[in-house]
Amino acid sequence: MAKKSKNKAVPKKPDFSPTIKNKKARFNFNILEKFEAGIKLVGTEVKSIRKGQANLEEAFARFDDGELFLYGCNINKYEFGNMRNHEPLRTRKLLLHRRELLKIEQKVKQQGITIVPTRFYFLRGMIKVEIATATGKSLHDKRDKLRDRQIKMDVAREMKRY
Repeated sequence: MAKKSKNKAVPKKPDFSPTIKNKKARFNFNILEKFEAGIKLVGTEVKSIRKGQANLEEAFARFDDGELFLYGCNINKYEFGNMRNHEPLRTRKLLLHRRELLKIEQKVKQQGITIVPTRFYFLRGMIKVEIATATGKSLHDKRDKLRDRQIKMDVAREMKRY
C-alpha cells in the first residue's frame, strides 16, 4: 500500500476583489501621469467597494490645506449596514507621501491640469485609488477618436467576412 501524504495542497478560494474603473476618464481627458494613493474609508464603504458598488465617473480630486481629497465619488450604501452606514457622496481623504503631494500640487497649479481618479483596486487587502493628472480633451478630439474606433470596427468586420 502506498502512503497517503498529509500535506496536500488545498486549493484556495479565489478572493473576489473587483477593480472599479472610470471609463469616461480616458475619453474625456488626456492622461499625463498616474499615482497610487490610499484612501481613508469606513467599514461599510469597504464592504460596498468589495461588492463592486462604487462609481468614479463624476469624481475628481482637489487640494484643501495641503491635503488631497476625493469629491463626487459615489459609493453606494451597504445593504446590510446599520444606522451608522456611510454617506454615499461624502468627501474622502486621499493618502499620499508628502513629496508626491507636492509634485501633484505643482502640476495642478499649471493651467488646465486636473486630478482624475481612474480606478479603485485592492492591493494586499487594502483599497487603493489610481489618480492621474490630466488635461481635458476638446470636442473634436473626442469625435476623431470615435471615428477612428468605428473605422477599425468596420475593417475588422469586413476582414472577418472574407
